[in-house]
Amino acid sequence: MITVGVEEEYFLVDPVTCLPVPLADEVRAAAGLGPIVDDQEVQSELLQSQIEVATPVCSHLDEVGGHLLRLRHALGTAAEKNGCRIVATGTAPFRGPGPEPVTENARYLAMRSQAPQLVDEQLVNGMHVHVAVPDRARAVAVLNRIRPWLPVLVAMSANSPLWDGHDTGFASWRTVIFGRWPVSGPPPSFADSADHDRRVRVLLDSGVISDTGQIYWQARLSERYPTLEVRCTDVQLRADAAVMFVGLVRAMVTTALRAHAAGEPPPDCPPERLQAANWYAARHGLSDLLMDPEGRSRRSGDVLARLLDSVAPALEEAGDDREVASLVHRLLQQGTPADLQRRVLAEGGTSALTDLLISETVAP
Repeated sequence: MITVGVEEEYFLVDPVTCLPVPLADEVRAAAGLGPIVDDQEVQSELLQSQIEVATPVCSHLDEVGGHLLRLRHALGTAAEKNGCRIVATGTAPFRGPGPEPVTENARYLAMRSQAPQLVDEQLVNGMHVHVAVPDRARAVAVLNRIRPWLPVLVAMSANSPLWDGHDTGFASWRTVIFGRWPVSGPPPSFADSADHDRRVRVLLDSGVISDTGQIYWQARLSERYPTLEVRCTDVQLRADAAVMFVGLVRAMVTTALRAHAAGEPPPDCPPERLQAANWYAARHGLSDLLMDPEGRSRRSGDVLARLLDSVAPALEEAGDDREVASLVHRLLQQGTPADLQRRVLAEGGTSALTDLLISETVAP
C-alpha cells in the first residue's frame, strides 16, 4: 500500500465578523500539543491568522479521515478558548483594513521584505497531499504523467470564490493569488530527474527564490520527505472531501508509476494548454465546461468520469473505489464548496456564511 500524508491550512477568524485574527501562537498553545495533538502536527504559517496541520503517515483513507477530524476538532476547541474559530476556506472572505501580521520567522520576514504586497494578500489556504514514491527518478516520471489532470483537481476543489467581501467571479481565487509568485502554477515537464535538479538549481542560483520551499508548482518533489506533493487544491470545507482527494491523488500516482514501469510515453501537454486549462478551472470550477487532458472542452461530469475510469484499478486495489466514487458523485450533485459559499451568502448574508464555514470545518 502506497502511504500518504496530508497538510491542511486554516484561518483563525472572529466568530461574528469572520475577519482574520492573529492568534496562531495562542491557539497552538491551547491545543495542548500533548496526547491528543503532537507538536509536529500543528505548525505556524506565513500569517499569524493562519495555522497548519499535518497528519502522520497513513496507509488507509479511514486513517486520513480520523486524523483530520481529530486535528480539526482539537484546533476548533483551542480556537474557541481564545475567542476565535477555525475555518477551512481557500481565501479569507473578508479582510481588515491593514495588513495581516506576519509570523516572526526569519524566512517569512524575508519573504515580506522581498514581496510585501504579495505577502499582505497571501490570505489563502491550500491542502497538500504527499504520496510516497520509490525514488526521485520515478517521482519525476509521475509528475510528468499527472500534470495534465491537475486543472481538473483545481476545478473539483474550488473553495475560494470570495475576496474582500465580494464575489471574485472565480471559483478558486486562491489559484489566481498563488499564481503571482515567480515559480508557481502548473509544473513543467522534465526529461528526467537530472534535468529537474539542474533546472531547480538555476532558479536557486538566480536568487529569485531563496530556497526550494518557494517552488510553488501545483505538484512538486518534496525536499523534506520521499514523496511527491500535490498542492493544487484549495483546502476543503469538509474533512471527508479532503479524504476524497487523498484517494484520487494516490490512485493517480499509482497509475502513473505503472504506466512508467510499462514503458508508456508520458502524455503530450504543452505548457500553454495546461496554463489555459488551469485558469479556466479556477474561473469556473465545475459550473461550466472543463478542458480534458487533450485540451478538448467537455462537460465537467464527463471529465470527472474519465478521471475515475483512468484510476479505477488503483482505487479498487487500495479498497478506495466505493468511498471515492460516492464522494465524487456527491460533489457533482451538490457542487463545489465555492458554489455552496455563494448560495449561502446570497440567501443569508455574512452571518449565514460565517456560520456555514465554522460548522462545516469541524463537521464529522
